[in-house]
Amino acid sequence: MIGDIFTLDELNKRVRQSIEQSMPNEYWVKAELSDVRINNGHCYLEFIQSDKRNHQLIAKARGIIWSSVFKILRPYFEETTHQPFDSGIKVLVRVSIQFHELYGYSLTVHDIDPTYTIGDKDRRRREILLQLEKEGVLTLNKELPLPMLIQRIAVISSATAAGYEDFKHQLDNNPNCYAFSTQLFPAIMQGAQVENSILQALDDINSRINEFDVVVIIRGGGATSDLSGFDTYLLAAACAQFSLPIIVGIGHERDETLLDHVAAIRVKTPTAAAEYLIGHNENAALYLNELSKKIQEKTVQLLTREYNRLHILKNRIPALVTKQINDSKIRLILSHNNLKTSIKSSLSFQQNNLNMIRQRLYDISPDRILSKGYSITFANGKILTDVTQIHKNDIITTQLTNGVITSIVTDNNK
Repeated sequence: MIGDIFTLDELNKRVRQSIEQSMPNEYWVKAELSDVRINNGHCYLEFIQSDKRNHQLIAKARGIIWSSVFKILRPYFEETTHQPFDSGIKVLVRVSIQFHELYGYSLTVHDIDPTYTIGDKDRRRREILLQLEKEGVLTLNKELPLPMLIQRIAVISSATAAGYEDFKHQLDNNPNCYAFSTQLFPAIMQGAQVENSILQALDDINSRINEFDVVVIIRGGGATSDLSGFDTYLLAAACAQFSLPIIVGIGHERDETLLDHVAAIRVKTPTAAAEYLIGHNENAALYLNELSKKIQEKTVQLLTREYNRLHILKNRIPALVTKQINDSKIRLILSHNNLKTSIKSSLSFQQNNLNMIRQRLYDISPDRILSKGYSITFANGKILTDVTQIHKNDIITTQLTNGVITSIVTDNNK
């Protein structure tokens, strides 16, 4: 059997009455902001909650902050947390519950506890830093050596920002007239496009990496709530792994972003970034001047030492020359004596050879042979060696040691 039948309006009124009776108070609720919109001073938004394990949406409610509350709550929240009241942040808000027959369920915000958001913001920063450390890239940019002289500077900044102008003015008017060459890579420095804009600028610099000594990322004064765009994992990872040293000067003295933790050098303002560059080059100039003085001193010492050495050598030259001459004379005398001895020895040796040759020649000479009782017979003026060379009645002569015998051949028996 069908029970009570209600119109939709009647049912919604009963729901509203039930909620008003069962939950009449204000309640503190933890949630994440989504779809934050401002219209006529009022803030319209959604509160959402996701499952921590799979990040699936598990709860959602419409919310509103009336202008009378929002104009007080928003600056209080942003000045305390240093980040904008915008989608994506986690908040702890005090709300009352409304149910309207036409518009349904909604939460009206009466107060907010910014310390909860600060804790969540710090937690997210710590998580990103721990992730970068786990990946081994957290300190890579800090480990890059700075050039001794920094002159070629790639600047990431808004082209129209006063901070960029202050930076340029400080560099161009430095008291020591150090020369700096800057190249601006324009980027959006606040709002939702900060991450993509700076990443694109870094890509553009990387394509010309050899043209620069360092990268400077600067943002001038303004609302500190605009700095949340610098607290992203992708931007922090890109800066940590960039192959040129990065100098960061973002915001005011009290501001801090993830880039401050990963950049090679962290300063507080654009002007401080310029002052750092000037001071770095001044230190380099002082070092080079000191080095120049040391070179001059060492040069004078070396020249003095060499002058003294040459002076000593000059004084030693006469004695060395005399010694050399005397040594040469002795060598010449020794050589002369050795030569005479050698000549005498050679002549004596040759004389002995000649005597031996003379004796041999004498031993084989005709006179020596004849003296031993031999004779030589000639026929027709020629030495006779064969009996067939003469005939009967030929006249022959015989040479003896003490005279010649002439004979007539009577017979030549063979």
